[in-house]
Amino acid sequence: MKVKLPDLPYPQNSLEPSISEKTIQFHYGKHHNAYVENTIKLISGTELEDKSLEDIITISFGDEKMISLFNNAAQVWNHSFYWNCIKPGGCGNPFGAIKNKINSNFESYEKFTSQFKNIAMSQFGSGWTWLVLKNESSLDIVKTSNADTPITHNLKPLFTVDVWEHAYYLDYQNKRADYLSSFFEHLINWEFVNTLI
Repeated sequence: MKVKLPDLPYPQNSLEPSISEKTIQFHYGKHHNAYVENTIKLISGTELEDKSLEDIITISFGDEKMISLFNNAAQVWNHSFYWNCIKPGGCGNPFGAIKNKINSNFESYEKFTSQFKNIAMSQFGSGWTWLVLKNESSLDIVKTSNADTPITHNLKPLFTVDVWEHAYYLDYQNKRADYLSSFFEHLINWEFVNTLI
Protein backbone atom coordinates (compact mmCIF):
# COMPACT_ATOMS: atom_id res chain seq x y z
CA MET A 1 0.00 0.00 0.00
CA LYS A 2 1.29 3.46 -0.87
CA VAL A 3 1.13 6.42 1.48
CA LYS A 4 -1.90 8.20 0.05
CA LEU A 5 -5.52 8.94 0.79
CA PRO A 6 -7.41 6.22 -1.06
CA ASP A 7 -10.69 6.94 -2.76
CA LEU A 8 -13.68 5.87 -0.71
CA PRO A 9 -15.33 2.81 -2.30
CA TYR A 10 -18.75 4.50 -2.04
CA PRO A 11 -20.28 8.02 -1.96
CA GLN A 12 -19.85 9.90 1.31
CA ASN A 13 -23.59 9.95 2.00
CA SER A 14 -24.25 6.30 1.17
CA LEU A 15 -23.75 4.89 4.68
CA GLU A 16 -26.62 6.92 6.12
CA PRO A 17 -28.36 6.62 8.50
CA SER A 18 -25.78 4.37 10.19
CA ILE A 19 -22.95 6.81 9.51
CA SER A 20 -23.81 10.31 8.37
CA GLU A 21 -22.21 12.18 5.51
CA LYS A 22 -21.01 14.78 8.02
CA THR A 23 -19.17 12.10 9.99
CA ILE A 24 -17.53 10.81 6.81
CA GLN A 25 -16.51 14.35 5.84
CA PHE A 26 -14.68 14.75 9.14
CA HIS A 27 -13.49 11.18 9.65
CA TYR A 28 -12.24 10.56 6.11
CA GLY A 29 -11.71 14.08 4.80
CA LYS A 30 -9.99 15.52 7.86
CA HIS A 31 -8.77 12.83 10.28
CA HIS A 32 -7.66 10.23 7.74
CA ASN A 33 -6.29 12.86 5.38
CA ALA A 34 -4.30 14.48 8.21
CA TYR A 35 -2.62 11.13 8.99
CA VAL A 36 -1.65 10.83 5.32
CA GLU A 37 -0.25 14.36 5.16
CA ASN A 38 1.66 13.94 8.42
CA THR A 39 3.17 10.65 7.29
CA ILE A 40 4.32 12.15 4.00
CA LYS A 41 5.96 15.06 5.83
CA LEU A 42 7.72 12.74 8.28
CA ILE A 43 9.20 10.49 5.59
CA SER A 44 10.04 13.24 3.10
CA GLY A 45 13.77 13.28 2.35
CA THR A 46 14.46 10.13 4.41
CA GLU A 47 15.31 6.56 3.46
CA LEU A 48 11.69 5.67 4.14
CA GLU A 49 10.34 7.93 1.41
CA ASP A 50 10.06 5.14 -1.17
CA LYS A 51 8.99 2.38 1.24
CA SER A 52 5.53 0.86 1.30
CA LEU A 53 3.16 1.88 4.07
CA GLU A 54 3.46 -1.57 5.63
CA ASP A 55 7.27 -1.32 5.67
CA ILE A 56 7.11 2.13 7.27
CA ILE A 57 4.82 0.78 9.99
CA THR A 58 7.03 -2.25 10.65
CA ILE A 59 10.25 -0.22 10.74
CA SER A 60 8.85 2.48 13.03
CA PHE A 61 7.02 0.15 15.43
CA GLY A 62 8.60 0.13 18.89
CA ASP A 63 11.19 2.81 18.04
CA GLU A 64 10.80 5.68 20.54
CA LYS A 65 12.35 8.11 18.07
CA MET A 66 9.72 7.22 15.49
CA ILE A 67 6.57 7.23 17.61
CA SER A 68 4.98 10.06 15.67
CA LEU A 69 5.70 8.36 12.36
CA PHE A 70 4.31 5.04 13.57
CA ASN A 71 1.14 6.66 14.93
CA ASN A 72 0.41 8.49 11.70
CA ALA A 73 1.40 5.71 9.30
CA ALA A 74 -0.50 3.03 11.24
CA GLN A 75 -3.58 5.24 11.30
CA VAL A 76 -3.35 5.63 7.53
CA TRP A 77 -3.34 1.84 7.18
CA ASN A 78 -6.04 1.24 9.80
CA HIS A 79 -8.43 3.73 8.24
CA SER A 80 -7.80 2.57 4.68
CA PHE A 81 -8.64 -0.96 5.83
CA TYR A 82 -11.70 0.18 7.81
CA TRP A 83 -13.35 1.86 4.81
CA ASN A 84 -13.28 -1.47 2.96
CA CYS A 85 -14.79 -3.34 5.90
CA ILE A 86 -18.04 -1.43 5.55
CA LYS A 87 -20.41 -0.73 2.67
CA PRO A 88 -23.86 0.62 1.94
CA GLY A 89 -26.39 -2.12 2.57
CA GLY A 90 -23.92 -4.30 4.41
CA CYS A 91 -25.50 -7.21 6.20
CA GLY A 92 -25.22 -8.62 9.67
CA ASN A 93 -25.19 -12.21 8.47
CA PRO A 94 -21.89 -13.66 7.28
CA PHE A 95 -21.75 -16.16 4.46
CA GLY A 96 -19.22 -18.36 2.72
CA ALA A 97 -15.85 -19.12 4.27
CA ILE A 98 -16.11 -16.52 7.03
CA LYS A 99 -19.45 -17.93 8.21
CA ASN A 100 -17.91 -21.37 8.56
CA LYS A 101 -14.89 -20.04 10.43
CA ILE A 102 -17.01 -17.96 12.80
CA ASN A 103 -19.24 -20.93 13.61
CA SER A 104 -16.20 -23.15 14.10
CA ASN A 105 -14.38 -20.70 16.38
CA PHE A 106 -17.24 -19.07 18.30
CA GLU A 107 -20.01 -21.73 18.09
CA SER A 108 -22.47 -19.28 16.54
CA TYR A 109 -22.71 -15.86 14.96
CA GLU A 110 -24.73 -14.63 17.94
CA LYS A 111 -21.96 -15.63 20.38
CA PHE A 112 -19.38 -14.03 18.12
CA THR A 113 -21.20 -10.69 17.88
CA SER A 114 -21.80 -10.63 21.63
CA GLN A 115 -18.13 -11.25 22.34
CA PHE A 116 -16.98 -8.73 19.73
CA LYS A 117 -19.26 -6.00 21.08
CA ASN A 118 -18.16 -6.67 24.67
CA ILE A 119 -14.51 -6.34 23.70
CA ALA A 120 -15.21 -3.17 21.70
CA MET A 121 -17.11 -1.66 24.62
CA SER A 122 -14.24 -2.49 26.99
CA GLN A 123 -11.72 -0.48 24.98
CA PHE A 124 -10.90 2.42 27.27
CA GLY A 125 -10.34 5.56 25.27
CA SER A 126 -9.34 5.48 21.63
CA GLY A 127 -8.63 2.38 19.62
CA TRP A 128 -9.84 -0.40 17.36
CA THR A 129 -11.47 -3.81 17.65
CA TRP A 130 -10.47 -6.44 15.11
CA LEU A 131 -11.44 -9.87 13.86
CA VAL A 132 -8.11 -11.48 13.03
CA LEU A 133 -6.83 -14.70 11.56
CA LYS A 134 -4.08 -16.23 13.70
CA ASN A 135 -3.45 -19.12 11.33
CA GLU A 136 -5.37 -20.79 8.52
CA SER A 137 -8.27 -21.84 10.75
CA SER A 138 -8.10 -19.91 14.02
CA LEU A 139 -9.96 -16.62 14.48
CA ASP A 140 -9.63 -14.23 17.38
CA ILE A 141 -11.05 -10.88 18.46
CA VAL A 142 -8.47 -8.38 19.63
CA LYS A 143 -8.46 -4.72 20.56
CA THR A 144 -5.66 -2.26 20.00
CA SER A 145 -5.15 1.13 21.59
CA ASN A 146 -4.71 4.35 19.67
CA ALA A 147 -2.88 3.61 16.39
CA ASP A 148 -1.68 0.09 17.16
CA THR A 149 -2.52 -2.46 14.50
CA PRO A 150 -2.54 -6.27 14.25
CA ILE A 151 -0.06 -6.25 11.37
CA THR A 152 2.71 -5.48 13.88
CA HIS A 153 1.74 -8.54 15.95
CA ASN A 154 1.81 -11.24 13.25
CA LEU A 155 -1.98 -11.27 12.99
CA LYS A 156 -3.97 -10.95 9.78
CA PRO A 157 -6.88 -8.51 10.08
CA LEU A 158 -10.17 -9.60 8.52
CA PHE A 159 -12.27 -6.63 9.60
CA THR A 160 -12.23 -3.85 12.14
CA VAL A 161 -14.45 -1.40 13.97
CA ASP A 162 -13.01 2.03 14.67
CA VAL A 163 -13.91 2.95 18.25
CA TRP A 164 -12.17 6.31 18.31
CA GLU A 165 -14.85 8.85 19.19
CA HIS A 166 -14.41 10.69 15.91
CA ALA A 167 -15.80 7.58 14.17
CA TYR A 168 -19.21 7.88 15.79
CA TYR A 169 -19.60 10.87 18.11
CA LEU A 170 -21.42 13.18 15.68
CA ASP A 171 -24.04 10.49 15.07
CA TYR A 172 -24.23 8.67 18.40
CA GLN A 173 -22.58 11.00 20.93
CA ASN A 174 -21.32 8.80 23.77
CA LYS A 175 -23.48 5.79 22.82
CA ARG A 176 -20.80 3.47 21.50
CA ALA A 177 -23.10 0.49 21.94
CA ASP A 178 -25.61 1.97 19.48
CA TYR A 179 -22.83 2.56 16.95
CA LEU A 180 -21.69 -1.05 17.31
CA SER A 181 -25.21 -2.39 16.89
CA SER A 182 -25.71 -0.38 13.71
CA PHE A 183 -22.30 -1.50 12.45
CA PHE A 184 -23.23 -5.17 12.79
CA GLU A 185 -26.77 -4.78 11.48
CA HIS A 186 -26.14 -2.56 8.46
CA LEU A 187 -22.48 -2.04 7.53
CA ILE A 188 -20.21 -5.09 7.50
CA ASN A 189 -18.84 -5.94 4.06
CA TRP A 190 -18.60 -9.73 4.27
CA GLU A 191 -17.62 -9.94 0.59
CA PHE A 192 -14.43 -8.05 1.43
CA VAL A 193 -13.77 -10.23 4.46
CA ASN A 194 -14.08 -13.39 2.37
CA THR A 195 -11.43 -12.12 -0.06
CA LEU A 196 -8.91 -12.11 2.81
CA ILE A 197 -9.36 -15.72 3.91
